[in-house]
Amino acid sequence: MINATDRAAGVGACAVESPFQVAWGSEERALLEELTRSRTAPLRRVQRARAALAYADGDANAAVARALGLHLDTVRRWRKRFAAEGMAALEDRPRPGRARRYGPDVHLAIVATVTSARPDTDSQWTHRSIAHRLASTGISASQVGRILADLDLKPHLVRGWLTRPEDPDFYARATEVCALYLRRPPHSIVLSVDEKTAMQARSRRHPTRPARPGQIERREFEYRRHGTASIVAALDVHTGQVLAEDITRNNSAAFIRFLRLLDQSIDPALTIHLVLDNGSSHVSKATRAWLAAHPRFTVHHTPKHASWLNQVEIFFSILARRLLRRGEFTSRQDLIDQIHNFTLAYDDEAQPFRWTYDGTPLKAA
Repeated sequence: MINATDRAAGVGACAVESPFQVAWGSEERALLEELTRSRTAPLRRVQRARAALAYADGDANAAVARALGLHLDTVRRWRKRFAAEGMAALEDRPRPGRARRYGPDVHLAIVATVTSARPDTDSQWTHRSIAHRLASTGISASQVGRILADLDLKPHLVRGWLTRPEDPDFYARATEVCALYLRRPPHSIVLSVDEKTAMQARSRRHPTRPARPGQIERREFEYRRHGTASIVAALDVHTGQVLAEDITRNNSAAFIRFLRLLDQSIDPALTIHLVLDNGSSHVSKATRAWLAAHPRFTVHHTPKHASWLNQVEIFFSILARRLLRRGEFTSRQDLIDQIHNFTLAYDDEAQPFRWTYDGTPLKAA
């Protein structure tokens, strides 16, 4: 729209009044003004909106062309369209060009191919495999890619998804676990227990070069494998301290051995509350029989697919970030030793995690 300075300077003052008059109602003017302030609308639409407002304000074609940096013929053509079509003139008109070589039938065939079937041998569709499947249409792999982009179809991408069945006990179990975190029962200890498995013991083939001014640490990408290790750990929710033990197999026998260790290590006068997920070793017949024979243990299972409620998972995350991610281990036993050393050092400074649950109903499962 032409500003007051342009009018004062006499921009377009000698122009002949156009026979194509443009007028807008209050609602149309509001929409046009909103469009002129848009930061996301296409530039062409914003320019047309400014021109449309200037026409309605009586500005001459030459003044509008100068203010918008457009050719005078373009402004004249826009004025005629606004006078004849109104707000519809904001839209681009169909452009002449070569007729579409691949019509709706080919587009539908591509959609059907991608969404209803898998390739014969591959695990996913590629542009080339789609073009080969539709060879009778003569379409090329590059054209398939352009059509898929227009349709916003991305067969090369996949997103993990969990179809979780409705758990009628979700809120009851979650509330029970959260209540333990908030208030420890008298004369008891609350332990969050779980396993961390398949930790790889790897060492680099060549020494890592330490960081120095102007250069980050440089680590050789080739490595040697020395096996894997697994641990079972118990986190004291209200002190933050952790007890971790090496296990060779993640089964009921290994889990019961760890329960025996807890039974022997903890003051007999205390009741032990265990927060467990629904792993097979935690709910097996052997484990349930052992727990039934040791009534000082009270088990609280997290809801199905909600092991994120188990606080020991936070410790496992800390272990991964501070030791496992960039650590080097010459053997499986070296990995176990470093985990034990890390746990001992962690316990020296351990503090309980700040649990922000305030007792109100959970917003989402």
